[in-house]
This record gives sequence, structure tokens and C-alpha cells, in this order.
Amino acid sequence: MGVRKLLQLRRNAEVFAALGDETRLAIVARLCGGSPLSIARLTEGSAVTRQAVTKHLRVLQGAGLVRGIRRGRERVFALEAARVEEARRALDDISQRWDEALARLKKFVEG
Repeated sequence: MGVRKLLQLRRNAEVFAALGDETRLAIVARLCGGSPLSIARLTEGSAVTRQAVTKHLRVLQGAGLVRGIRRGRERVFALEAARVEEARRALDDISQRWDEALARLKKFVEG
């Protein structure tokens, strides 16, 4: 496996690790609405504190899934759609490989 492929796997692992947390996944889902949201808006209607959301946003930023934007006195956060698309393509690739492996297994078992 080449260096480029290994680096891509590492980047994808960071994304999937970040999304493996229920709170972070919920934050990403809220940001999928399209408009950037402040920490106050991200905590509305949930039991998660602003401090906890801040911590989770740092992890999501580290994985390249969100970016902070300064708007006046507050900071809002937006989804990095390109990074989400990259992760989706990685899952599509894994799915295709599983389908191929299952087809080979079926062929072996049946024939």
C-alpha cells in the first residue's frame, strides 16, 4: 500500500473516530441544515453544556468536519461538506469491496 493511500486511510479514520461519538454526530446532523450555528444554538434543546459542545467542536475541527467562522462578537460553526463527501466516498468504496467479497464467497459456496 502506497504512502498516499495510507495518509488517506488515516484521514478517514480521524473522521470516523470523530463521528463515533453520539454527541458529535448530533452536532454534525444539526449543522447539515446548511446555516452556520453558534455554540448557543447548538446546545438549544439538549442537556449538553456549552463547554461540552466546545470540546466536541474542537474534535470535529481536528478531523476537518467543521470550521469556525467569526461573525461579529460570536463564533459560528459550519459543516465542511467536502470532508463529509470524502468520508462518504470512503464508505462507498468499502461497501463495494464487501459486495465483491460476498459475491466471490457465494460463487465459491455454490459452485
